[in-house]
Amino acid sequence: MFAVVTAGVSAIGRDLVRALARAGHDVALTHLGQGAAAGALVAEVAAKTGRRARAWDADAGDEAAVAGFWAEAVDWGGAPDVLVNNAGIQTWARLLDLRADQWDAVIRTNLRGTFLNTQAAARAMIAGAKGGSIVNLGSGCNKLAFPRLVDYTASKGGIEQFTKSAAVELGPHGIRVNCVAPGAIATERTAAEAGDYAGTWAKVTPLRRVGTPADIAGPVVFLCSEAAGFITGQTIWVDGGVFSQATWPYDLDV
Repeated sequence: MFAVVTAGVSAIGRDLVRALARAGHDVALTHLGQGAAAGALVAEVAAKTGRRARAWDADAGDEAAVAGFWAEAVDWGGAPDVLVNNAGIQTWARLLDLRADQWDAVIRTNLRGTFLNTQAAARAMIAGAKGGSIVNLGSGCNKLAFPRLVDYTASKGGIEQFTKSAAVELGPHGIRVNCVAPGAIATERTAAEAGDYAGTWAKVTPLRRVGTPADIAGPVVFLCSEAAGFITGQTIWVDGGVFSQATWPYDLDV
């Protein structure tokens, strides 16, 4: 089996690569200028799982770079069974302060990148005539407007709707497309958002903890497995319940 993970050396990406390798996939992963980290991850996969892995420096939002990556990846691993669209960036700015170039950069990586890689993966899957599974990484922003994340929220909402459209069009080819939407996940990036990120979000999360990258990897691997063979066009919330609860004005001990 062969899987592709974009942004495979990000905090969540690393766990996705490891989990897919443990599940029996050879893994192709992309990164942007992180050759040393990518090389270490490739070596780790080989040493701990016995699976093959290879990394490419490729910009998810660059059409030529994506085309070049996929040509080489398919030559290396064959028609993919799995694609995980994990590449994503964000900017912190109010709507009235957000610059057009910031908007363009986020939409380019997050939404355009998901489109370009999905299109390339689907073409390769169809050529291989064996179907496949595509999982897009969403966010709580799929459902709710987050403060100072205008462009990110727009991109993730777009990814959820794109997931549905892709699932409908690719279903006749045996290709399933789903979205995994994380809640508060402890990573190097989110740790910089608050002095006590874990404590801050744990208080408002029904499971009373924040998630980890491993919490995301499990559902992704499930959606890529035969156990999820009749699931497509869906968004799976991996958020500890935080986005299932209503804003409530009373102080109740739940």
